[in-house]
Amino acid sequence: MSLKSRWVGFSRSRADSQVDELRAELTDELSLCQDIGGCEAGQLVSLVGTVRSVTIKPKDALPAYEVELYDGSGATTVIWLGRRSIPGIFAGRRMRVNGRMTFVDGRKTIYNPRYILKPVKT
Repeated sequence: MSLKSRWVGFSRSRADSQVDELRAELTDELSLCQDIGGCEAGQLVSLVGTVRSVTIKPKDALPAYEVELYDGSGATTVIWLGRRSIPGIFAGRRMRVNGRMTFVDGRKTIYNPRYILKPVKT
């Protein structure tokens, strides 16, 4: 290994390394899906990524279960209306969603998509 390649490994941020690791794990799925970063409003999309966060709306608000899905190229908000929970969907879970991309307050958003949960690593 050359000195230059060693230096590149040391100078990479932890976030860059995590993106590379995520993209490597999702390689087979990514070939069938779009990158979140390249999606446009109105487009029917198939996305795969990791749930980075989960938000549950307060009891006094209309029920909605909201997650942020991240694939290394970008993130999108995924919202299921009328739900306060969905078994199996939690932060760190890998999943695939299919739906129509919209933009809400400048954020990429998909409402009520179909989804497939990926196996949990043990």
